[in-house]
Amino acid sequence: MSKKPIKKSDKSKPWYRQRVKVQPYDTEKSERNKVFLIICEGQNTEPEYFKSFPVVTATVESYGTGSSRLKLVEQVIEIKKSEEGEKEIWVVFDMDIQRDNAAQLKADFDAAIDLARQHNIKVAYANDAFELWFLLHYMYFENRWTRREYYQKLSDLWDLNYEKSGKNLAFCKGIYQRLANDENADQNTAIRNARMLLDKQSNLKFSEQNPCTTIFKLVEELNKYV
Repeated sequence: MSKKPIKKSDKSKPWYRQRVKVQPYDTEKSERNKVFLIICEGQNTEPEYFKSFPVVTATVESYGTGSSRLKLVEQVIEIKKSEEGEKEIWVVFDMDIQRDNAAQLKADFDAAIDLARQHNIKVAYANDAFELWFLLHYMYFENRWTRREYYQKLSDLWDLNYEKSGKNLAFCKGIYQRLANDENADQNTAIRNARMLLDKQSNLKFSEQNPCTTIFKLVEELNKYV
């Protein structure tokens, strides 16, 4: 027995959809092809912040090694060799200036960025500390503060002792949301402030750009998949 042709007017009816087992288009499988591999110097603050981005059409793999600057980049070069498939690889580290060996730290910082770029590894650096990025959500400033001063500013803004609790894993897991929920903080403002600082100092060596951060570039890339 031949089947009667289905009228166009019937195709929108529930019984027709059940009959042909119409399935929703699996956008997750078709679009989830972008993978970010973000390898950080810090073991809690940086990786947990990036893993908190609510990306829906990409995957974020982020972790910290505990290694700093040039040594970290050398490790990432080796990691890159063993990675299967195409991943957008970023390395994240900061300056952490110390007066007793400032010259060596600056040379190490500059060499790390140069080496990463030579191997097509993207760099999100901060001078002096990663926390600069958090503060730029609230204000624009050109003061050459140390990380201790960053910590004090965040302690005042967040009504806590950042140096004591700010590095705890549980706390770090909530920093992205803390900033998103704070009516006084704004990510677009942070991006604008960071870009302004970089533009003003782009003619200087990386280690002399202070305060400065390129974290906003990684944030912009992640935001494409939010």
